[in-house]
Amino acid sequence: MTISMYGASVPVYTRMLTNLLTWLDKAEAYAAERKIDLAVLVNDRLAPDMLPFKSQVQIATDHVKGSLSRLAGKPVPSWDDNEVTFEDLRARVRKALDVCAASTAAEIDGSEDKPITLKNRAGEYVELGQAYLLHRAMPNFYFHITTAYAILRHNGVPIGKTDFIG
Repeated sequence: MTISMYGASVPVYTRMLTNLLTWLDKAEAYAAERKIDLAVLVNDRLAPDMLPFKSQVQIATDHVKGSLSRLAGKPVPSWDDNEVTFEDLRARVRKALDVCAASTAAEIDGSEDKPITLKNRAGEYVELGQAYLLHRAMPNFYFHITTAYAILRHNGVPIGKTDFIG
């Protein structure tokens, strides 16, 4: 049996974004208990040359809305990266979950060979849908969601593998 493009994307994104909401709740409770300003967590990073927690959440959600929109042949929504609080970040995650909920199998399935035009610093290039999803969008999503998790763990937030996997 083959896996569908929808099955490889929407349920995975939905589960991990839902898990991220749980991490945010646990981080907020941990910070309140320890009297840590949430801005410290929002702006913390694992290394000086890495982006902060808020950017990890922003980029992870960008890959969700971008990949699902492109695979469905829809315009990619433009979201400002202006989140500064945990509630702002929760709202952004919920917007990404809304994109997941609005995506249907009829829109996503069959996009394996669909040309997806992307832009980077060198210019435009094209990848086929399946390669785009499996080799670009999903790895980038997992990189940024894992880094967000690692930043919280690094700061002592009591989350573990079960929280990551859900």
